[in-house]
Amino acid sequence: MTQLRLHRFLEIDPASAVPIWRQIEDGMRRLVASERLGPGSAVPSVRELARALRVNPATVSKAYRRLTEAGLLAVRRGEGTFVGEFDSDQLEKERLLLLTDSAESFIRVATSVGASRDEATRAVVKSWKSVAAEDGERGNDGG
Repeated sequence: MTQLRLHRFLEIDPASAVPIWRQIEDGMRRLVASERLGPGSAVPSVRELARALRVNPATVSKAYRRLTEAGLLAVRRGEGTFVGEFDSDQLEKERLLLLTDSAESFIRVATSVGASRDEATRAVVKSWKSVAAEDGERGNDGG
C-alpha cells in the first residue's frame, strides 16, 4: 500500500462523538493489526495525512504521538515515520486489544437496549456472515 493511498483505509467521521485523533489512531492500529501495514513500512507525514483526511495537522500529530509511545510507529529523524518492528506475539496482542475494545463497546450497546447474551451473539454471527460475504471471504464464517 502506498503512503498516499493509506488515507483510503482510515474511516474518519467528523460527526462521531469519538475524537478524530482517536479515529486516526484506531484506524492505524487496525492497519497494523491486519498486516496491511507491515513492520518497517513508511507512513505518510503528519502534513500529508492531514491534507488527505482534511483535518488539522495537530490532530494527526496527536494520533502519531500516541502510536509512537505505544511502539506501533517509529520516527527516524531525517527519514520519516515508519511502522515499528514487532514480533507475532506483539501483533496478536494488538489484535486482541482492538477486538476487546470493540467487544466491550458492542456489549454496552447490547445491554443498554436490553438484549440478552443469546440475542447479541446471534447479531454478531449474522453480521459476521454478512460482512464476510461482502468482503468475499472464504474462511471462517463465525459459526
